[in-house]
Amino acid sequence: MKMRFWATALLCLATLVPTANAQDAKNIRLATTTSTYHSGLLDYLLPKFKSETGYTIDVIAVGTGKALKMGENGDVDLVMTHAPGAEAEFINKGFGVDPHHLMYNDFVIVGPKNDPAGIKDEKSAAKALKTLADKNITFVSRGDDSGTDKKEKAIWKQDNIQPNFPAYRSVGQGMGPTLNMASELQGYTLTDRGTWIAYESKLDLEIMVEGDKALFNPYQVILVNPERYKGLNTKGARDFSNWLISKHGQQLINDYQLQGQKLFTASYDGK
Repeated sequence: MKMRFWATALLCLATLVPTANAQDAKNIRLATTTSTYHSGLLDYLLPKFKSETGYTIDVIAVGTGKALKMGENGDVDLVMTHAPGAEAEFINKGFGVDPHHLMYNDFVIVGPKNDPAGIKDEKSAAKALKTLADKNITFVSRGDDSGTDKKEKAIWKQDNIQPNFPAYRSVGQGMGPTLNMASELQGYTLTDRGTWIAYESKLDLEIMVEGDKALFNPYQVILVNPERYKGLNTKGARDFSNWLISKHGQQLINDYQLQGQKLFTASYDGK
């Protein structure tokens, strides 16, 4: 009787384990910048990916610095970020593999419609920020080690400026909350265009500076190195990455619009 009991128990376990593993294999953990979330791009792409493949993407939307740190710790299967320098370091240190150029848009500086700093249509983002510092005009910084925060710091650095003037506000928030705060304070901020378009109608702000080459904003998708960590869903991560850079995925990215405006331009170039 006991032998029959244990044989039945083992048979049940043998049946349950493959089912659990199969279920896990259909879940992919993605750490990504808040801009892909706040812009609505993931809400647009992921249901299509699930319907076509059966995979579910568990999204952790944080600043790029935190997203890459999650990759370094093996807490996610892949990352989608927008900070080329930090991404190169992530790969060079052996944390990431199979990087692919995915898409791009640009950053813009936005501010109050009455433009108290007088920077509207300034061609140089660095000069615009210097004017804000010189005039001690409110600037709201994400201050969260995101790709946007890294870009902002790089622009300040162009003129060797330390952004420590009294009206500078570093808030440690994502792009959406930072835009809301800038609007409430009637200050300026740097934002990716995708999130700006998604939030524009809710804000009392407008674009002041755009078009500077320094404001270019490229995104990559990178797999976490499976040789460093056990338990990664590398197959699922690779399937998702390949879907994003496929002709179909790239067309979907190009087709995504809000308020009649295109938010991202697909950029996979075979690399």
